[in-house]
Amino acid sequence: MNSSTSPPASNAPLTLPEPAHVQWFAEQVYSHDAALKAHLRYAFPALRDVEDVVQESYLRVWRRQLARPITFTRGFLFKVARRLVLDTLRSARSSPFNVVTDIEALDVIYNGRDAIESACTKEEVEVLLAAIESLPRRCREIVILRKLQGMSQKKIALKLGLSEQTVQVQARRGLRRCDQYLRRHGVNRRPLT
Repeated sequence: MNSSTSPPASNAPLTLPEPAHVQWFAEQVYSHDAALKAHLRYAFPALRDVEDVVQESYLRVWRRQLARPITFTRGFLFKVARRLVLDTLRSARSSPFNVVTDIEALDVIYNGRDAIESACTKEEVEVLLAAIESLPRRCREIVILRKLQGMSQKKIALKLGLSEQTVQVQARRGLRRCDQYLRRHGVNRRPLT
């Protein structure tokens, strides 16, 4: 692999952009936004999280440019995005998650609550599961690993081949979307954390 086109390390520090960097990004990277999204949707129809892949690609291209200038930005951007998609699709095939279609089939321990409280809790759990299910695949995977299985950001990042920052952003985004979903469906609890 040519070192001038290899993707940057995901943990390289970001700095505040200088006007020249912002202009470079707008002209050399963001100007390809529509073409990149169209290409990804056409080339990888199974990909659900096109926006997430594009944003992560932008971040990696930005970090690489700060470390070492990129000669052919458009080609590099598309290569980074393609590799991210392939990693995403590869990890989706080996994902340990199974879709639960019948919540009644889950083995749940009854702890003796009264009928009204149990009914409310059951409805809230169903809405929460629906909220989690409505998340984009990668975001859903991260929320489940982080919040339901208690896995650390670092372990999730290693398992999914992402940066810890991406895991943190996706977990936060997923919880915010779940909170919004719960509020829209009448569940008024304290925000998820």
